[in-house]
Amino acid sequence: MSGFHTLDSADLKGKRVLVRVDLNVPMENGHVSDATRIDRILPTLREIISKGGKAILLSHFGRPKNGPDDANSLKPVAGVLAQHLGRPVAFAPDCVGKAADSAIQHMANGDVLLLENTRFHKGEEKNDPALVQQMAALGDLYVNDAFSSAHRAHASTEGLAHKMPAYAGRTMQAEIEALSKALEKPARPVGAVVGGAKISSKLELLGNLTKKVDFLIIGGGMANTFLAAQGKKVGKSLCENDLLDTAREIMKNAAVNKCQIVLPTDAVVAKEFKAHAHSHVVSVDHVGDDEMILDAGPRSVAEVEAVLTAIKTLVWNGPFGAFEIEPFDAATNAVARTAARLTVEGKLLSVAGGGDTVSALNHAGVAEQFTYVSTAGGAFLEWLEGKHLPGVEALRA
Repeated sequence: MSGFHTLDSADLKGKRVLVRVDLNVPMENGHVSDATRIDRILPTLREIISKGGKAILLSHFGRPKNGPDDANSLKPVAGVLAQHLGRPVAFAPDCVGKAADSAIQHMANGDVLLLENTRFHKGEEKNDPALVQQMAALGDLYVNDAFSSAHRAHASTEGLAHKMPAYAGRTMQAEIEALSKALEKPARPVGAVVGGAKISSKLELLGNLTKKVDFLIIGGGMANTFLAAQGKKVGKSLCENDLLDTAREIMKNAAVNKCQIVLPTDAVVAKEFKAHAHSHVVSVDHVGDDEMILDAGPRSVAEVEAVLTAIKTLVWNGPFGAFEIEPFDAATNAVARTAARLTVEGKLLSVAGGGDTVSALNHAGVAEQFTYVSTAGGAFLEWLEGKHLPGVEALRA
C-alpha cells in the first residue's frame, strides 16, 4: 500500500504496540449483539501476537458525558473479544495513568490488554496534547486499525500518529486499498448506488460522485425528490420539497460531467407504510395523490441491473426502498444479488459501506460476496465525499 507504513515494515517483537481499534459495538442487556467489528480486528491482533508484540488496545465506546460510567465501560467487551480471539484479554480500568501502566508492566510478549474507554477523558475528543503524551508513554509504536473512527481528529485516532512510529493495521489497510480502487484509480466504467431517505444528508456525496462516476443510480426516499424536481407527482411519498432546486442543480452538474443519473421509472406504492400493506406497481408518472413510493419497481430493477452488467466498478451506499419491511425489500435484494453474482464471476469490483447498506446486504444474504463491505459509517461517507480523513492522513509516510 503506497504512501503508508503497514505491519509489513513493523518490528513488533517485544514491543508495546498501542492499537487503535473500533470496539464501539452494539450492546443489548449487557451483551454484544453484533460482533462484526470485533471480528474485523482479529487479523491485526493475531499478527501482532504471532510476531511477539504486546497488543495494547485503545477504543472509544458510546458517548459518555461526565467521565467514567458503567453503561459506557468497555469491560464487557473484553470477554467477548477473548472468545473470538481464542486467548485471554486482560482489562485495565483506565486508558492512561497508573492503572494502565501497571497492567502493561505485567504483560508478556504475545499478551493482549484492553484499556478502558478513551472518551472517559475529555481530552480524547479535543485531541489534547497532554492526553496524547500520556497515551504515547504507554507504548513503543502505534497501529491504527479503526478506519471507522478515522474521520475524527481525536487523541487516539490522530494525535498518537504524530508522536510515535505509526502504521496502518490490516483492516485500515484493506479499507484504504478497497476505496482507492473504487474511486481514486478505478476500472471504468464506474457506477455508484446512492440510496436512503434524504438528499440533505448526502449533498456533498452526490456532488462529489457526479465528478467521479459514469453512472449515478439514485434510490430510496431521495429518488422521490429527484422525481418531483422533474415535475412528477409523488403523492404522500417522503420528499424534500425545499430541495427541488438542489436536485435540479445536481442533475445539471451530472450532465456537464457526463455522469448519467439513473432514476426509477416505476415504483411499488401503497397507501400505508406497514409490513405486507396492499401495494401495486405503477409508472412514476402515475403515482396517486394518496399513495407513497416505498420501493423501486421491476422495470427500474431491470434497468439498474443492465447498468451493473455494463460497468466494472461499483460503489454502494444506501438501499433502494424501505428494505426493513416486506415486500418493500424486493428491489434492494434483487440488485444486491445481481451485484454479488457479477462480483463472484470476476466481472465487477464492488465496494459498499454505511450502516443501512451493510444491514441491507446482510438481509439479502450477499455481504460476503462483495469485494469489500465497510463497517464504517461516517468515515466511509466522508471518504466518498472526497474529504481527507485525519486518522488516515496522519499515517501517511
